[in-house]
Amino acid sequence: MPNEVVIAMGSNIDPKANLELAVVKLKSRFNVSKQSQWIRTKPIGILDQPDFYNGALLMETELDLESLKKELKSIENLMGRDRSLPKFGPRVIDLDILICNGKVLDEDYHERYFLRKVVAEILPEFESVS
Repeated sequence: MPNEVVIAMGSNIDPKANLELAVVKLKSRFNVSKQSQWIRTKPIGILDQPDFYNGALLMETELDLESLKKELKSIENLMGRDRSLPKFGPRVIDLDILICNGKVLDEDYHERYFLRKVVAEILPEFESVS
């Protein structure tokens, strides 16, 4: 039975182009059923950098969570993600598993309003059961 996952996406280096490219790459590998709009957000941590654009995808996958994490990292790497930069620094693309089968896996969901907003857009009936 496939896993239903919400993937959080973010970028602040040529964000619109990189987010769209990431969507294309994800759609080529997974059954993507919904996509949120992009939301412009201020950086967290390191403030002297461009604003981020963030969104989310709802998709299904037969992969287990560890395999899915590896696949997302692979996409980030193919797109040129520089992991030597600071954690809250600029990034070409950031792909995170936010929710899996109705369970919140990333605590940022509770801390960051924009994540709850994009989830509400693609899963309006969702109630956190983390």
